[in-house]
Amino acid sequence: MADTGPERPIIIAHDDKTSDHHQWTLVKDEVIVGRGEECDIVLPERQVSRQHIRIFREEDAYFVQDLDSKNGTWVNGHKLEGDPRQLYDGDDIHLALAIRVQFIGSGSTAPLPFEPPVHIDEGRLRLDRESRRAFVNQQEINPPLSPPQYRLLELLYINTGRICTRESVVEAVWPDAVGDGVSEQAIDALVRRLRDRLAELDADWQYIVTVRGHGFRLNNPSD
Repeated sequence: MADTGPERPIIIAHDDKTSDHHQWTLVKDEVIVGRGEECDIVLPERQVSRQHIRIFREEDAYFVQDLDSKNGTWVNGHKLEGDPRQLYDGDDIHLALAIRVQFIGSGSTAPLPFEPPVHIDEGRLRLDRESRRAFVNQQEINPPLSPPQYRLLELLYINTGRICTRESVVEAVWPDAVGDGVSEQAIDALVRRLRDRLAELDADWQYIVTVRGHGFRLNNPSD
């Protein structure tokens, strides 16, 4: 395991099935992650392709690219296809939905201990994603959430306990607006409205936490 320093980002690979995790510093400007022994970072999971993703640096930014993996790659819940995607501090990369890799930007502090998120079926807040219904303390939110409110809540819900960047919020809530820009004021207003809706059924708990400089995180307490 490489030493972690302040000048380079690190990644943490976490196996949700075993709770094992390993940490590496990105000391090279390009690393290949996969199951094959030839990779810079080897993840011995049969669902992971021999060469699954490439993480590389361009100027001051880092990017991730799927290397035509068999079982796919997801970044913050969105499937990675085609062009590389820029990485931001706290981004979660799922390889084949088997291994979760968290990107920690340079100058940031790695979360220690690295804890898996709360299981999404165990909290006061629950989503029925097939019917797009939301429940708090076993009571359905009624009238239903607006489409933007639901899309934001679903993004936070499937990433419970992990930070969702503002960029990932825009992609999930306003996919057609990516590239045109969505103001921070619009994002903050949507978060406030969603908080108000959740407070209608549970005013004593702050479900959506703002992580300054990073994004938002769902804090879904157990019953």
